[in-house]
Amino acid sequence: MNNHEKFLQALNEKKLVKLTVNTKEKGVIERVCVPYDFGPSRRPNLKMNPEKYHFWHKETGHPSGFIPSQIISLEITEKPFDPIQYVTWNPPYNWFISRDWGKFS
Repeated sequence: MNNHEKFLQALNEKKLVKLTVNTKEKGVIERVCVPYDFGPSRRPNLKMNPEKYHFWHKETGHPSGFIPSQIISLEITEKPFDPIQYVTWNPPYNWFISRDWGKFS
């Protein structure tokens, strides 16, 4: 199973992922994350806006996005997450990837 398939499975099963990525700022880092979505950033006025994997880092308490080439590995953990703890904005929830997250879908 490739990283994209694992991401989709974790997203649909509401499972945390163990993510290893190569960043410009810190080099290779490993984090436990909530998978959010896959698509371009929603920030306005970006000249280049490639599709990214979007996550919530549990350790740092911040969202982040990574282009596919930055991801070294993505492993699905057995630990579930509850979207109510991580979806903190009001609807509409304009996800690029549809999911069954109850009222957060």
